[in-house]
Amino acid sequence: MTPSLTLLHSDSFPIGRYAEALTRESIDSRRLGSLDQLRIADPALRVVLVDPAILDGGRETLTLDTRTAVVGVGLDEQPHWLAQESIYLHVPKDPAAAVLLSAIKRAFQFLYQKQRADHLEKQLGERTRELRQVAEVGAALSTVRDHSVLLTMILSKARELSRADAGSLYLLDEAGGRKVLRWKLAQNDSIDVEDFEERVLPITKKSLAGYVALTAETLVIDDAYNLPPGAEYEINRSFDEKNGYLTKSLLVFPMTNHAGEIIGVLQLINRRTAGMNARLNAQNVPDSVVPFDDDTADIMRALASQAAVAVENNLLYEAIERLFEGFVTAAVTAIEQRDPTTSGHSFRVADLTVELARVVDRIDDGQYREVRFTSDQIREIRYASLLHDFGKVGVREQVLVKEKKLYPQQIEIVRGRFEFVMKAAENEANRRKLEYLLQHGRDGFDDFSARADAELEAELARLRKDFAFISQSNEPTVLPEGDFNYLQQLATLDFADIRGERRRLLDPEEARILSIRKGNLDAAERVEIESHVTHTFNFLQKIPWTRDLASVAEIAYAHHEKLNGRGYPRKLTSTSIPIQSRMMTVSDIYDALTASDRPYKRAVPTERALDILRMEMNDGLLDPAIVGVFIEAKVYERAGVLRTA
Repeated sequence: MTPSLTLLHSDSFPIGRYAEALTRESIDSRRLGSLDQLRIADPALRVVLVDPAILDGGRETLTLDTRTAVVGVGLDEQPHWLAQESIYLHVPKDPAAAVLLSAIKRAFQFLYQKQRADHLEKQLGERTRELRQVAEVGAALSTVRDHSVLLTMILSKARELSRADAGSLYLLDEAGGRKVLRWKLAQNDSIDVEDFEERVLPITKKSLAGYVALTAETLVIDDAYNLPPGAEYEINRSFDEKNGYLTKSLLVFPMTNHAGEIIGVLQLINRRTAGMNARLNAQNVPDSVVPFDDDTADIMRALASQAAVAVENNLLYEAIERLFEGFVTAAVTAIEQRDPTTSGHSFRVADLTVELARVVDRIDDGQYREVRFTSDQIREIRYASLLHDFGKVGVREQVLVKEKKLYPQQIEIVRGRFEFVMKAAENEANRRKLEYLLQHGRDGFDDFSARADAELEAELARLRKDFAFISQSNEPTVLPEGDFNYLQQLATLDFADIRGERRRLLDPEEARILSIRKGNLDAAERVEIESHVTHTFNFLQKIPWTRDLASVAEIAYAHHEKLNGRGYPRKLTSTSIPIQSRMMTVSDIYDALTASDRPYKRAVPTERALDILRMEMNDGLLDPAIVGVFIEAKVYERAGVLRTA
């Protein structure tokens, strides 16, 4: 099809005088200079030859657009009403045929140049848009931390920019000491690939991906079933045969990092024609799929380079994260080994708090319906929970692992006194018996000896009872008020030591410690234990946390605060305690109550622990909304921290 010449004339226009010349010089692109590209550019280009009568009064007969040039014969000036996008060439009145033909040629040339300029401008616009999209994709890839999400985004964006119906992504890896291709991902808009499973493939030139991985070449294949002669690679047709699909055009290219090393391969399949959205099958592929052009290949290579850098950065980030995770795990394990009775506590608290945060993130009613946690914030909560007790490294081990009210050496000293007094009582009874024999002989000795033995047994029984009471008082339990008085009475008893000096059987300091009402720590020891929170904060502050983990230290710092200000170490009230810390507090208390038996307390079943949480909530210590979610959602079951009676 050639560009056309349209003659619009009236009876008054002497078109006949030009007919022979126009016929002889027939308007054909072959006669219009080097304008063969007119056929390719736009065969609908046309030049309209009009007479003045039509221009003056018959405007509706003209169709003017950017593909039309108007040649007016016998006009002295350009008509003002013509649209600006139309092209007007002035021709002298009553021109010679050669002059008119020259004007017509110039009109076609002008149209071609205009069309060519429009085409180049359109191409430039498309390339600019595509490069902008590639830049946007590159920026987006740099922010993704989840490796599987990153790979999915890379393949999806590559398919989107290239109009590919399907695609696969491979990464180079090592298995058994040799390089392999790990097929990580497959996508197809026409065939369901949800059952795709990652697999390992050998790197050989037989497969497309293997060939590209070995040679670093880009393969642009227009017809997968008609490969170039001598091609070392081949197409696996099993997928097409199984699913009624037809693979036609292919673009396979390497993902190369900044050092020029290939780290993966992207394979794009079946480039759709523009605007084609229907599912592809073996029947409609020939009419709906076009080859991947050079411009698309260039854009994909640019995307692949950015994707390779993003993947490497992501893998490096994961390696650093694993390293840090290992450090955290080792640190927590080391701390918990100082107190074997709390082994696993930090890990369980982390599991509980993370699960609680996920539940809170999903609720759509109540006080925290608008609270949402990002994946980074969940990680932040987890690290804060894992490290919340790290400051125990700054607490003396004897205080940290203290099981009773008195330290073992203290209770042994008390025991030694009682044993000394009992031995002294036995010696005194024997001395009295010997003295009786020396003074009175055997006469009446048996009765005297029996009375002395009875008195001794009564004294020993009293001492054993007193020490038993002291041993009972040494247990970390709540004691009745009267028992405190009895301890004070015991603290008034004295005895003569081996040097004859009077000493207390139970000194006042020991009596004070044994009189502790709750737990097994006195005020000074409790302050020392509570100082672990400040030690934790000071330690965590020294770690150069990334921006997404910047609040780890602050969250851990507040895990012993209570809403009514009765917590420690800063006596914060509700408005000053982060929700992350409130959640950790509930998890911490629950695990402390239900954890396996410890020397200073018995483990309680879950239902009893939940009752205690409710009581502390009612006393204004814990957040009612958080406790409610913890109980109603059975977070302890979700996290696998459940203890039955």
